[in-house]
Amino acid sequence: MVSGAGRGIGRAVAERLAGVGYRVSAGLRDPRRLAPREGWIGCRYEAGEAGAAEAWVAETVARLGRVDVLVNAAGINPKAHFLDADETALEALWAVNARAPLRVIRAAWPHLVAGGEGRVVNLASLSGKRVRNENTGYAMAKFALVALTHAVRLEGWEHGIRATAVCPGFVDTDMTAHVTRQPRDLMSRPDDVAAMIEALVRLPNTASVAELLLNCRHEDML
Repeated sequence: MVSGAGRGIGRAVAERLAGVGYRVSAGLRDPRRLAPREGWIGCRYEAGEAGAAEAWVAETVARLGRVDVLVNAAGINPKAHFLDADETALEALWAVNARAPLRVIRAAWPHLVAGGEGRVVNLASLSGKRVRNENTGYAMAKFALVALTHAVRLEGWEHGIRATAVCPGFVDTDMTAHVTRQPRDLMSRPDDVAAMIEALVRLPNTASVAELLLNCRHEDML
């Protein structure tokens, strides 16, 4: 299962996993816009919508029979400064970037447990490890997603579930279209992140990576 599979990193992950033989359930706002692809099924998934996670998992299991890997790649990036009195953007960030992955993991949990080697990859951000700009709400949600990842590792360990928070810096996607201080040709590519995620989900239970920090520029890495 890969959320946010319509574009950007989510699409790159879905394409890469399908290309190496996984049967991919692509979580999409509008699956009708997905052209038929080998190894893919398109399922409606609106990250901020109540009941969407449960419906997506149910459809995936009905059509594919199981869930072995879950990649939470759907995300948004409106600006939410901590002094903003209007919390609309903050609420949206929390709903999509933190609460939605929680709900999908919860819904998929019995199936991940059943397989004995379940994998959960949460697409966090370097903004979930440090604060370098004014978008406090984005950082708060990504910090929470990293915390969720560690909780999943703890609760799922004895069931063979391994979870990783992938934390990239600037990636050349629609979400970074507003960025001017980093040249686009020097940003990481969605395929770069997808390659790392493929490697993570293929690792055995005895080689677990809790956090993977990926950067296109030099900075101190915590």
